[in-house]
Amino acid sequence: MAGSSPIEADLVAVGAGAAGLYVAIDAARQGAHVALIAASSLAQTASYWAQGGLAAALAAEDSPRIHFRDTELAGRGLVRRSAAAVLCEEAPGRVHDLERLGVSFDADRHGQLALGLEGGHSVRRIVHAGGSATGRRVVRELSAIVAEEPLIEVLEHARASALLMDGPRCVGVSCEDRRAIQARAVVICSGGAAALWSRTTNPPGSLGSGLLLAHTAGAELADLEFLQFHPTAVIGVRGREGFLITEAIRGEGALLLDSNGERFVDELAPRDEVSRAIDQRLAQTGASSVWLDMRGVDPARFPNVVDALAEAGLDVTSQLVPVAPAAHYMMGGIATDLDGRSTLPGLYAVGESACTGLHGANRLASNSLSECFVFGARAARAALSEPALSPATKPKLAKPHDAEVSAQSKAALWELAGMRRTRAGLERLLGDPNRLARLIATCALMRTETRGAHFREDYPELDHALDAMHTILDPDGTARLERWD
Repeated sequence: MAGSSPIEADLVAVGAGAAGLYVAIDAARQGAHVALIAASSLAQTASYWAQGGLAAALAAEDSPRIHFRDTELAGRGLVRRSAAAVLCEEAPGRVHDLERLGVSFDADRHGQLALGLEGGHSVRRIVHAGGSATGRRVVRELSAIVAEEPLIEVLEHARASALLMDGPRCVGVSCEDRRAIQARAVVICSGGAAALWSRTTNPPGSLGSGLLLAHTAGAELADLEFLQFHPTAVIGVRGREGFLITEAIRGEGALLLDSNGERFVDELAPRDEVSRAIDQRLAQTGASSVWLDMRGVDPARFPNVVDALAEAGLDVTSQLVPVAPAAHYMMGGIATDLDGRSTLPGLYAVGESACTGLHGANRLASNSLSECFVFGARAARAALSEPALSPATKPKLAKPHDAEVSAQSKAALWELAGMRRTRAGLERLLGDPNRLARLIATCALMRTETRGAHFREDYPELDHALDAMHTILDPDGTARLERWD
């Protein structure tokens, strides 16, 4: 095993973004000793940079039923209805819990939550903190709680390299620095894999390490063909390449214009529709970008976006912003049930690392932060119901995963598994040195249709025979289709 004196805990959370922080806090509130593995310092995760808010049915004219309908419509016939029902019913309670924990969400002049509108939502239901600085505010508050909680031991600048196994059961984590943590359960909250693509909105570390950690040890993965491309990522502005401009800005009236200054898409359609419309317009015109017109939007509503672009020399109150789609969010991940439980005993996953089927083929904007808290609470409870380890437990190290990703692999994913895909291109990707790139290609080849974020030029139509059918990757890397109702 990795070390002679392992750290003992009730639960290990791998990743210190919104999901990992909340899992750790919720478990500690239940009296559990938690080890939190953070690859960087606290409050420096992908969640920190999240501009979107939390989707929750809090308005008088809204309801979980309407939120469910919007989620299902955006997911293009692949949303797991039971997962969507859990999210939509429990999200309002998680927002109120975050308020109790000290998160201050934006309010209107009457002191009520100021709810925003984003693409795919039929009513205003997006809760923000500091406008488009929601991730920063939430992660900062939760990080402060974690830092002061005596039941949570934070291992900063640590990277999980392999899971610890007791027979078929996961009982801990080994880190690259040879520290080991033994626990009754492990919860992977390490984020997604959108940084595998050469053009991305994600920080460099979002390479799917948690997915490989789980799959190498024997857990199933699901739906890796579904990578969402955010329609409005800055392009061609030095120092801001790939900078995401939140969808909430379009919810407040920003327009998308082509090279002729003409609108060409409903700005508040779901993301797959908007991204594909932009991609098609770029192909038709040969331009490298379309233009986001924010001139009619109050700049005080989105200070971090306005300031970031101003630092790059772009004044959004008088100039158009060049944007184009970029890899943003992986809907697939470690296959889990509605309590975050994977197919590997003792192993759980929450957030972008997980695939509950909630997002289907196209994530509804701002459901992802809500997902971190709704399923984080459920996973913390379920994980602590696992049996305590025996003092005689002698765990063995699962095979370490290969975390190396080359620039060539990133370029290949953008070219061959980007917004337009073909059998020939995906078969080429099967020969890529990066294991996760090969697994993505395997899933994309299995889905012989166009659905949501997955566009096959050789299969341009949606195949209703594949409704509710999810792509499952067995531990040996073979793919199969499985119905999730």
